[in-house]
Amino acid sequence: MKIALAADHGGFQMKEALKAHLVERGIEILDLGTDSEASVPYPVYGKACGEAVASGQADRGILVCGTGIGISIAANKVKGIRAAVVTNEFMAEMCKAHNDANIISFGGRVITIEEAIRFTDIWLDTETEMGRHAERRAMIEA
Repeated sequence: MKIALAADHGGFQMKEALKAHLVERGIEILDLGTDSEASVPYPVYGKACGEAVASGQADRGILVCGTGIGISIAANKVKGIRAAVVTNEFMAEMCKAHNDANIISFGGRVITIEEAIRFTDIWLDTETEMGRHAERRAMIEA
């Protein structure tokens, strides 16, 4: 599995911690930046991650900005992306089980690094449920 990671300045530290954790899990990383806490526009990074996942360059993606909201909105502009902001364990599980979110987004100023790692593991380890959820996902795609 290959995961694209991208963050703005508000998510840089969390992105770096997530990258180290994912490498420990044996997951290949496509780091799309940013590379410091210098101010950068989050839409650039959200779009880059969305495009990487939509094109198949990466299987899934993780985004981080100050709240997780803006960068996920940017990613969701890319056709085929289902980016979900996650702030707790239930959301991490459900966004994968019910929505097959192919990108998760965190707020570096909202949750802790430890929470982001835990939520990421839940998201990665949760199976997508089909049935009624497949029909709803198809409606989203349409």
